[in-house]
Amino acid sequence: MPPFDLVIFGGTGDLAMRKLLPALLHRYVDGQIVAGTRIYGIARDERSDEAYRERVREAVAAAAAADPRVAECVDGFIELLHYRRLDLSGEAGWPEFAAEIGNDPDRVRVFYLAVGPGLFAMVGDRLQAAGLSGEGSRVVVEKPIGKDGASAQVINEALGRVFDESQVYRIDHYLGKETVQNLTALRFGNALFEPLWKAEHIDHVQITVAETVGLETRAGYYDQSGALRDMVQNHLLQLLCLVAMEPPASLAADSIRDEKLKVLRSLRPIDNGNAAQLTVRGQYRAGAVGGKAVPGYLDELGHGSHTETFVAIKAEVQNWRWAGVPFYLRTGKRLSERMSEIVVTFRQVPHSIFADLPNASPLAPNKLVIRLQPDEGIKLWLMHKVPGPGGMRMREVAMDLSVEETFGGRQPDAYERLLMDTVRGNPMLFMRRDEVDAAWHWIDPIRNAWEVNHDAPKPYTAGGWGPSAAVALIERDGRTWHEDEG
Repeated sequence: MPPFDLVIFGGTGDLAMRKLLPALLHRYVDGQIVAGTRIYGIARDERSDEAYRERVREAVAAAAAADPRVAECVDGFIELLHYRRLDLSGEAGWPEFAAEIGNDPDRVRVFYLAVGPGLFAMVGDRLQAAGLSGEGSRVVVEKPIGKDGASAQVINEALGRVFDESQVYRIDHYLGKETVQNLTALRFGNALFEPLWKAEHIDHVQITVAETVGLETRAGYYDQSGALRDMVQNHLLQLLCLVAMEPPASLAADSIRDEKLKVLRSLRPIDNGNAAQLTVRGQYRAGAVGGKAVPGYLDELGHGSHTETFVAIKAEVQNWRWAGVPFYLRTGKRLSERMSEIVVTFRQVPHSIFADLPNASPLAPNKLVIRLQPDEGIKLWLMHKVPGPGGMRMREVAMDLSVEETFGGRQPDAYERLLMDTVRGNPMLFMRRDEVDAAWHWIDPIRNAWEVNHDAPKPYTAGGWGPSAAVALIERDGRTWHEDEG
């Protein structure tokens, strides 16, 4: 790509150092970022370009140590970096910065707001006042977009006063993962699955995003958010949309986002009348994760709180394709293992011809397991005859496609693709404003129901799989949460 400018507001923060700048380094190593590109870190404290470059060098040291190609390119990448101190509440530094970066309409300028959502509008206003919001400019905003529908609308309206909707990129890094994108290829590039992708053949779908970490450095934010807002409103609902959407007319960004929007608007409402039956919220207590003792949420937080660290939901997409098929969603912190996966369980065969055989085992339903992290890949669980004499003995086995083993080499991080898509002007993997509105429209009544019904989070021991009520949520339907035994 031709040279461009990328400006990171919050350029000294955790997201910039841990994700954005290492991602940009890898794109530089692969030749996508060329000389003449300028990458600016913006923050409030005073520091020189050299001091900032040294901090970034430390941040990418692990990547450089792991790959000689990266190590050889660090110095060249570091030379693209600049640091500027800007006052978001005043004009200090803005005229000089605007003059430096220029307003060439043929040069792409990406402004990445790696700051709290309360600052989105302020940064937008400053960019507009400095004359930096015109043609060729794009703004990237991180989730959460607000804390509810009303606050999201305020943020979106503020951004809309400065930028056209086509210039706003609402990022959800899950959409940049290779296996998430492969959902589209799997469904619409193979004649095997799409004819079966409906209620007549699918019994239920499970979507799990599990974390082993606790609060770490996010206590202030997380206690005001909780798992429902932090994970379900964006990550899990986006995964649900990709599983459940109708075939788009093309790969054009709005064609795909139109279909995702239809899914969000088709979700069965959950409110005061049914939240107790369809949702579970939990909060971890002290326990052990990976053999290491860890404190409880309240111990880490240092005060009392009813913020949930775990959510399980039984959702339903009310349309012709999915009517009657439950979508079980769960996410939580301090769970048994770190993993994200989608499990599509197909219906049982209508009649088993093996039932009368001696020592016959029940037939397990076929399952398509899409593992997003770690060990990205796809497993198709099938019934198979056990080799050898002794009759027709059946066993469930998995056809396993590992992304790493099949394609080899390093798999790019999600932020690498999303950052480059922003520069290219390709919004396909980003959320449109009406998607955000529709997601909050479904989420807000759940939160309100918990508050009205005084539904305190149910305790669960760190290192497990959440409160027992989450098991009951799915088992009272005669189903169980998937556990990969292979």
